[in-house]
Amino acid sequence: MLRNVLGKTFRFVGYTVQYGCIAHCAFEYLGGIVVCSGPSMEPTIQNSDIVFSENLSRHFYCIRKGDIVIVKSPNDPKSSICKRVIGLEGDKVCTSNPSDFLKSHSYVPKGHVWLEGDNLRNSTDSRCYGPVPYGLIRGRICFKIWPLNDFGFLRASPNGHRFLDD
Repeated sequence: MLRNVLGKTFRFVGYTVQYGCIAHCAFEYLGGIVVCSGPSMEPTIQNSDIVFSENLSRHFYCIRKGDIVIVKSPNDPKSSICKRVIGLEGDKVCTSNPSDFLKSHSYVPKGHVWLEGDNLRNSTDSRCYGPVPYGLIRGRICFKIWPLNDFGFLRASPNGHRFLDD
């Protein structure tokens, strides 16, 4: 009887570890569901919207200008932020706020991206903390899951003029 109980216990532990590893790889490399909070991506993503984030793009360096990404916060590594990619390494970007009279520009350094929220007046982004290392990107948002009336692929940026090629 003891042998039978030990056998079942070890099988259970083995399956748990096996399926745990599969789940970890799926969430790390394929993608996952993310609940977005805050006003910085309005009107594209509202507070409490649920989106699907795929993670393969970051591993294959397929992130492009205009993509919305989930990034480890440069200010707080325990939290993640959702922002739009405005510039890739070598791109010239506007580093000033839209309301500034004099516009300042800079180049995105190698291995970094320039991120901004769609709600420029209410977003803490690269205009505050500078270019973000590419390694902090966790995934690229593909489509919105919730609310159901807004299900589907995300809209284009209302600030598209900020990342057009010169």
